[in-house]
Amino acid sequence: MSDPTTAEAGGLSPAAFHRSPDVADWRVTGTGPQAVFAATSLAHAAALVAPVVAEAERTGIEVDVDLRPEAVIVRIPNRGPDGIAAGAPEFAAAVSRAAAKLQLTPDPERTQSIGIYVAQHSAADVRPFFTAALGYEEFGETDAVDPLRCGPQLAFNPITGDAPSRGRTHIDVFVPADRARVRVDAALAAGGRLVDDSHAPAWWSLASPDNHGVDIASWTDTFD
Repeated sequence: MSDPTTAEAGGLSPAAFHRSPDVADWRVTGTGPQAVFAATSLAHAAALVAPVVAEAERTGIEVDVDLRPEAVIVRIPNRGPDGIAAGAPEFAAAVSRAAAKLQLTPDPERTQSIGIYVAQHSAADVRPFFTAALGYEEFGETDAVDPLRCGPQLAFNPITGDAPSRGRTHIDVFVPADRARVRVDAALAAGGRLVDDSHAPAWWSLASPDNHGVDIASWTDTFD
């Protein structure tokens, strides 16, 4: 996990997105703003698709929609390094109004995205291997993504204490800022170990009982 130091150029920051009106149902994760609306059935969840498509066409926002019998998830994925699109808050507010009319209940607690932080020796470039093996595409200067945005995003960065033939990879879990501490506490209660909280509340570094690394991160939901 890298400490963010500058806002994404050309787009809205997460904090600016959250300052916009009528976006309380939404949270910003590592892949962009998203909202989860609880549903009573697949048909109930699917009823939001038509309004989402209409608002996406009206605002020019490219979105992903994930249907489940329990919920419909609407995401505004980051398509490049420019941050959140300027029209995203207008789109998000309109979708929330449509969801309310359909009695789809917002459930921000279930909002999250998963990333894999692939650490590598600085003399090696492992991104071509992973993109080929997973069928991913390069994203920006250091990351790789599933072309259909179904799998976790990968980030490739040199390890600290550089040493050949040694790799350390961990999972990044991006959660809403108001739920991060709860998620950390749950992981610790389930047998995890706190490795580093010096960056909290931006992120906490944890380890599983057998020493696999997981970072619980909330900075994507607050960064300005």
